[in-house]
Amino acid sequence: MPSVLVVEDDPSIRQSLIEVLAEHGYAVRSAPDGFGGLREVTQTPLDAVVLDLGLPDLDGADALRMIRGISSVPVLVATARDDEAEIIKLLNAGADDYLVKPFSGGQLIARLSAVLRRTSHVSPASAPATGGARPAPSAEPLRPTTVGELAVDPGARTAYLAGRELRLTRREFDLLAFLAHHTGQVVSKRRLLTEVWREPYVDDQTVDVHLSSLRRKLGERAAAPRYLLTVRGVGIKLVAPR
Repeated sequence: MPSVLVVEDDPSIRQSLIEVLAEHGYAVRSAPDGFGGLREVTQTPLDAVVLDLGLPDLDGADALRMIRGISSVPVLVATARDDEAEIIKLLNAGADDYLVKPFSGGQLIARLSAVLRRTSHVSPASAPATGGARPAPSAEPLRPTTVGELAVDPGARTAYLAGRELRLTRREFDLLAFLAHHTGQVVSKRRLLTEVWREPYVDDQTVDVHLSSLRRKLGERAAAPRYLLTVRGVGIKLVAPR
């Protein structure tokens, strides 16, 4: 039974989240504030954390950074802001995924189950049901790839651009490694959600946000791409700059 910590200051929302998670087979712990959540992270074996950003004692982003300083437990953040800059900031601070308020219990369970599968804390067979989500497809091992001045090594989980190591989040690295493995091929967002996120029912904005962050770290913009080319209406491909 996967163990999840809910950090939420609103008692009614906290109770609702606890009930939804418990109904889907999760063992749930909770904390009403950031410091209480940090204590739970340090003292309790956890498979995931659902972290509200509007906490009374700590800014949620600060709480996220503190959690990342002491644990690699997957963190799903809940935020009332849906602007891209804020979401990128959270992902770069160490969030594994995000939910924009208000969200349904079904969305929470789908996102949380997908995060657990991706981070291998729970196998697809033992993860709670997500209302029809399919198990991850089998994938061939990803090998080291060099594209222009970009070098990606999935085994070592490192990526270098012109000899400088890129500081990527776990999801950004997985996305880059998959695209590097399929260099020159146009990959649809649906395929990325299925094979990288392992959750084909999440909306395409999830991919867009990560691509935007990845582009910034590669020193490019969508309007002036070098490595990541968008093929309108089809998908994205990784190429060597000309």
